[in-house]
Amino acid sequence: MSLYEAKLSAAGQGTLPPLSIGSWQHKHVLDLDDFSREEIDLVFEIADGMVEILARDVKKVPTLRGKTIATMFFEPSTRTRASFELAAKYLGADTVSLDAVKSSVAKGESLIDSLRTLQALEIDTIIIRHPCSGAACIAAQHLETSIINAGDGCHAHPSQGLLDIYTMKRQLGDLSGKKMVIIGDIMHSRVARSNIWGTRTFGISVVLCPPPTLVQHGMSEMIERCGLNHVRIEHKLDAALEDADIIMPLRLQKERQPSGLIPSIREYIQQYQLNPKRLLRARPGAIVMHPGPMNEGIEISHDVAYGSNSLIEQQVTNGVAIRMALLYLISGGKNR
Repeated sequence: MSLYEAKLSAAGQGTLPPLSIGSWQHKHVLDLDDFSREEIDLVFEIADGMVEILARDVKKVPTLRGKTIATMFFEPSTRTRASFELAAKYLGADTVSLDAVKSSVAKGESLIDSLRTLQALEIDTIIIRHPCSGAACIAAQHLETSIINAGDGCHAHPSQGLLDIYTMKRQLGDLSGKKMVIIGDIMHSRVARSNIWGTRTFGISVVLCPPPTLVQHGMSEMIERCGLNHVRIEHKLDAALEDADIIMPLRLQKERQPSGLIPSIREYIQQYQLNPKRLLRARPGAIVMHPGPMNEGIEISHDVAYGSNSLIEQQVTNGVAIRMALLYLISGGKNR
């Protein structure tokens, strides 16, 4: 039991107890490239306490009572949106869910003007998903209200990166020296980018395994910044999977890519699908993860997706705990 879990148990069904969060420096959560190891460890420690709340019959504490959290999604989402909204409700916050298609943006209002309207309504935290890379960062530059990036284009998805690493850590313990393989559409994956930034502080080596046409030139700059000892590219899946401890296939994001980047779905399956035979190349007990939604039968076979190595459902559960921790830190955990 962590120190935070002990404090939480002592608090019974009441509010979350005070926690020393002096290492937390973020007003917004935009990406993981500026997160220190201490800050990530703090998120994980608080998430451990949130897991205890989620195990109760009554999954609710009044920690964020009086706070208002808004979600504003310009792209479809099931897991991320639902888990953020559940996280806010479990912490006692009021929630406002905005459908961009039905908002004033559809009438020509700019993103910033719409967000300023929410700020004027005294929303405490806005969770935004947008198809344009950098949208959350621009919003943070123009607003005093805290912004949490729930995915912006091909750029970043920080809460997904955090929940992925948290899931790895709960399953494997010490992550130093572990090997993670990310397979597939690296070019369009904000999840891959946030995982690369997040894992570097834990001593995990990352092997990216995309088709040659699905990795862009900008990735080489990111690899250079992270260091070749942390991340490298290997286009042959069998070679990439050797001695892997963590494997994450990615969905082919057809909505973001022009045609012609892969010869055919059939060829992609033949060369890049994670199936039981290929899984044997990894270390015994290697864990399989997926950020969702899955194209079952394309990037991952049914047997692997629902096999004993899979932690995909645990990722979904842990996502609520991580997002509760972020909302606690952003909306209620620091002195104002």
